[in-house]
Amino acid sequence: MKTPYVFDEFFASGMEESISPFLTPKSRMFGNHLSIKSAGSAALLLATAFGCSFYSPPLSHILLSLVYFLVGIPALIAAISDLKNLEINIDVLMTVAAFVAVSQGSGLEGALLLVLFELSHGMEDSVSKKARSALHNLNNLAPKFAFLIDPSGNVYEKAVREIGIGDLMLVKNGEVVPLDGKVVAGNSSVNLVHLTGESVPIPKAPGDDIPAGARNLEAALTIEVNRTSSDSTLSRIINLITQAHEAKPRLQRWLDQFGKHYATTIIGLTFLFALALPLVLAISYFGHEGSIYRALAFLIAASPCALIIATPTAYLSAISACAKKGILLKGGITLDALASCVGIAFDKTGTLTTGDLVCTNIDPMGNTQIDADTAVGIAYGLERHVVHPIATALCNLAISKKIQPADIASFKAIPGSGLMGRFGEQSVFIGLPERVALQLSPEKKAELHRRMESLDEGILAALAVDGDVFLFRFSDQVRKNTKAMLEQIKTINGLKTIMLTGDNRRSAENVGKLLGLDEIHADLRPEDKLSKVAEFSALGGLAMVGDGINDAPALARATVGISMGKIGSATAVDASDVVLLNDDLDLLSWLFTKSRQTLRIVKQNLTLALGVIVLATIPALLGLVPLWAAVILHEGGTVLVGLNSLRLLKKT
Repeated sequence: MKTPYVFDEFFASGMEESISPFLTPKSRMFGNHLSIKSAGSAALLLATAFGCSFYSPPLSHILLSLVYFLVGIPALIAAISDLKNLEINIDVLMTVAAFVAVSQGSGLEGALLLVLFELSHGMEDSVSKKARSALHNLNNLAPKFAFLIDPSGNVYEKAVREIGIGDLMLVKNGEVVPLDGKVVAGNSSVNLVHLTGESVPIPKAPGDDIPAGARNLEAALTIEVNRTSSDSTLSRIINLITQAHEAKPRLQRWLDQFGKHYATTIIGLTFLFALALPLVLAISYFGHEGSIYRALAFLIAASPCALIIATPTAYLSAISACAKKGILLKGGITLDALASCVGIAFDKTGTLTTGDLVCTNIDPMGNTQIDADTAVGIAYGLERHVVHPIATALCNLAISKKIQPADIASFKAIPGSGLMGRFGEQSVFIGLPERVALQLSPEKKAELHRRMESLDEGILAALAVDGDVFLFRFSDQVRKNTKAMLEQIKTINGLKTIMLTGDNRRSAENVGKLLGLDEIHADLRPEDKLSKVAEFSALGGLAMVGDGINDAPALARATVGISMGKIGSATAVDASDVVLLNDDLDLLSWLFTKSRQTLRIVKQNLTLALGVIVLATIPALLGLVPLWAAVILHEGGTVLVGLNSLRLLKKT
């Protein structure tokens, strides 16, 4: 017998959810969206049965039986289960109304109710399954096994879940750090883009803390574990996402409560009218004028078919219109949430900006022996040997200026510090200003510190050519038309604009002021972003736009989470409610307008559905509306609700 898989080993194995031979890929495909497939098949059979009823009633009855088999039997089983649990809801009323229609010879009407009933439930189930994959993507981010160093210096592999506090891990160049810890040996730079959203390499030396999920860029590091797998940075983010999903408000809870009270009331009134009408109106219990017939007409007229499709058809139409615009909505409930928003928060890097660094300025310190173009060529000659955002920006600058790379001899990369070599007879060094300062004389070092303090924007790198120093300033590129988009959101939709970023305050404020944002919050960790989102959400609905794993908890906690489909991480996409497939932020204003239009249509549909119910039920009790007329009025209301919802298909 095979040993069962534990959680971490299962993800590391790369296998599917089960090793059962019966759960093949083909069978999984068949099982996807089974409710919607059943409802669609039943709808085709129902349409055929209706057509056959005019020239071949026996064939119509056979087809109608198949409809009841596909959607009626599951609905009946579910209704019986609810009644066993003493739970009377709108589903029970729908099923009772459909089968009562059959008892009165209105099988087609009852079948239509069941088809619509199954279709609405199928859509609800398919939407609810979309939120389950965020945790799977997070578990795939970090390795499930790590290399440990024993007291003798031997290296061996061990499952991450079995590693304890104090164990020593070896993380090689290019690998992802499996667990939180402290560097005890080695110097390197790490990329924390998955955790902070910022792609600037961060130097790490002995004594520095390093989180799980960081990618080691340059040299091997020996790390002492200080948190187990259940308490790691990634595990905490997983918990944050779970808590955020549980805390998110759900309009569906209110609708379920309404349905339960509505169904209980209608069923109770049906029995009451069947028994009491003869006593009040002096009519018999049986016959077309009897109380039972009138009560059944009341039940059919009051069956909530129009109420049930009032929201799904509107949402489905709006979702289809959004899809044509390149916007994926994870459920119609998202449109209600969008309409309730009074503010919208943005991550900075990769959302308001492209995430690509651009060299904005070159500042020589004092009188230098070489000019700026020569400095760029030297930087190009050094940086073309490595891969990180600053290196890419400097290489792109040289290429745009058509500057050839300088010939660098004795090239050497110093992990966590910078790059060095010789240009002719001169020694050259490029890296973070703090590292370059160590290579300078006390006078030059003091001057460099003064110059750095006087600069108020951008990310810095310094190039030292013997005694000459050049400061390179970098900034994130703002996305095209972003400022116009934000103005549109404020003027047309009346939303407050906020920035929530893990970047440093100086850089965030420069971008925020340029774009005219209402509020700017910087230096935020994932849990800080979550707290801010919760704080703003308490004051009113808040939409959050982000693209990184660090944004995932905030996206899940926000009233509406909006992620970027092309550049966004898989976790951010899965944790969000809205995905911009083409990363087109210009569509945000249109989306908020469409959400409010959808809410208006939903309110109109509910008013129309309830109006038809009132119009048909009261006359039915008075004997003014026969059973067939009650069905026509009921189905007419359903058609009107559907046609009203189709107006949302317009893309404008």
